[in-house]
Amino acid sequence: MKSESELVTADPAVEAELDRLSTMPIAKLRKRYLELFRNEPPKAFGPDLLRRSIAHKVQEKAYGGIPASLKRLLDQMVRAAAAKPSGRLELPQRIKPGSELVRTWKGKTYRVTVTGDGFAYQGTVFASLSEIACAITGTRWNGPRFFGLRRDTRQEVTDGK
Repeated sequence: MKSESELVTADPAVEAELDRLSTMPIAKLRKRYLELFRNEPPKAFGPDLLRRSIAHKVQEKAYGGIPASLKRLLDQMVRAAAAKPSGRLELPQRIKPGSELVRTWKGKTYRVTVTGDGFAYQGTVFASLSEIACAITGTRWNGPRFFGLRRDTRQEVTDGK
């Protein structure tokens, strides 16, 4: 839930344009679409899709769009789905600062604390878990996999046979 300081005040001009969309004839909707998107609307777009597209664009311009980090995540998911259409999409895990990751390796237990700007291990802040996994093992590892945050896809392939 957003605090009062984070709430966006509705712009009366935006609200008025959104209200006008519901009664706007299709010819005017197509013209407004062209103005906003700088492209002709798809032929398959009827009045409903035109109104929705225009409303979204108007609000996006007035109040801001999707954050760049979310766009990158969505692009990654699209690429993953295209590369492996029958595969499962998994969202990356978000670990809160203060969380502790524990891994036992070769009989010794290692503890890593998640910080706001990386991962703390033995008094040093590292940018990635992979750096810590390398420091522990002496070889290159996928850090999230080493700490059990990501499944080993190679294991799934052998289990499936």
